[in-house]
Amino acid sequence: MEPNTVLIDRSGEAPVFTFADSFNIAVHMIDRHLDEGRSDRIAYITEHEEVTYGDLAERVNRCGNALLAAGVPPRERMLMIVKDCPEFVYLYYGAIKAGIVPVPINTLLRAKDYQYMVEDSGCAALIYSPEFADEVEPALAAASRAPAFVTKTEGDGGIKQMIDAGGKELDPYPSDAMADCFWLYSSGSTGRPKGTVHRQRDLLVNSVLYTEPVLNITEDDIMFSAAKLFFAYGLGNSMNFPLNYGACTILSDERPSPEMTFRLIEKYKPTIYYGVPTLYAAQCRALETESPDLSSLRVSVSAGESLPAPIFYRWEEKVGHPPIDGIGSTEGTHIFISNRPGEAKAGTSGKVLPGYKARIVDDDGNDVEPGEVGSLWVQGQSMAAYYWDQPERTSQTMLGDDWLNTGDTYTQDEDGFYVYNGRSDDMIKVGGIWCSPIEIESRLIDHPKVLEAGVVGREDSDGLMKPEAHIILKERGDACDDLAAELLEHCKDGLARYKYPRWFHFVEDLPKTATGKIQRFKLRSGE
Repeated sequence: MEPNTVLIDRSGEAPVFTFADSFNIAVHMIDRHLDEGRSDRIAYITEHEEVTYGDLAERVNRCGNALLAAGVPPRERMLMIVKDCPEFVYLYYGAIKAGIVPVPINTLLRAKDYQYMVEDSGCAALIYSPEFADEVEPALAAASRAPAFVTKTEGDGGIKQMIDAGGKELDPYPSDAMADCFWLYSSGSTGRPKGTVHRQRDLLVNSVLYTEPVLNITEDDIMFSAAKLFFAYGLGNSMNFPLNYGACTILSDERPSPEMTFRLIEKYKPTIYYGVPTLYAAQCRALETESPDLSSLRVSVSAGESLPAPIFYRWEEKVGHPPIDGIGSTEGTHIFISNRPGEAKAGTSGKVLPGYKARIVDDDGNDVEPGEVGSLWVQGQSMAAYYWDQPERTSQTMLGDDWLNTGDTYTQDEDGFYVYNGRSDDMIKVGGIWCSPIEIESRLIDHPKVLEAGVVGREDSDGLMKPEAHIILKERGDACDDLAAELLEHCKDGLARYKYPRWFHFVEDLPKTATGKIQRFKLRSGE
């Protein structure tokens, strides 16, 4: 086989992948399109520019060369705190082609989070959009060690200027399908994020196994993801999936909202739309009084958190098809269990996709009886290799032979559809992003009037999960609405937006184990 190529045998029940001994995924995702005649086709559209596949290949090369010229060594980590824009793609694939490991970071975090990731990753480089300077720069100043190379995407000496100066040709760094390729940070139940390390193969395997039975993407599709590039769902939607098939993608750095999504759908006529349940709920409310033209959409996808059945039906009524819900994870690269067009069941995550296997097991790892609740384990070739510098968590989650303990509890109904039953580790998913109750509790306890706090997830009126705080005060008489408002501002000053508690309850005690651990399941059940 030629270097950097892959053979995909689709003759059986599931695709089988054979990778060349030397394999760099950037060649398949970027360079291949030039050989296949797509140089002049549009790869990315923003409200300011259009980028062809020819432009994309050249700028990826220039970016990779610029990073190497700046002294960033192959196999070292490069943190990216970058808004959704073409430069994100140039940086990501330019790094991979040059042998550097990109690590996209959530752009909604605070300085203390970025400081931790800089120190934990031992990164050699950090690239950030100027919009995030107020959080990134204090993080770098406080870090015990800073990366040797730091720059912005824009401005003097920034990546845009470096790309212009970089060479147009770049030989792909010699790698293989099982080599480390990129990281994503996954939130941990203790509040400590985990560097999730993915291989070169993972992007392609998941792109094929998910999209072919669910989306049937062709180069004529136009894709629009309200979910951002910094986490696994958005990364697949806006980069890996369209680049695997030569399709076109709309990018916007705006905060997702019904107004923003409707405007861009009407303007650019995407055929595939990716959202999250929180946004679908807001869009459905807007559709009660607005009538945007959404007729270009042939598929709408939902992921990030479980889609409540009422939102499924409301979107179907207004748009003509339901959102196709599925479950994936940072560790799994993207979705591995999904509904499908024409075979979608409200209130479920769908069925296991060909190429993946799933088990629902008890605490001893034994399969549960049909209809019983258990932990979801999934197997497939897109699963992460390990957590960086966390061997214990790796052994608990990555179970060997590409099996993953998702941390989710599920049942399987009589029709074979998987039904979500919550988390097994108290994590809360808000707007499609995991957050740790411990982190929120710690912020609340920092307030001088708070003695203890317990945080759980609670469904709002749309059936979507939001943080709820149960608080013991040092002085019981301090409890009032004004203090609740003060605690909200206290949280806003130290936590990312999606982590703010939406409800505050002042209580006399918290349910605990004999060893003093908060029993959050009792808070959730109202015991």
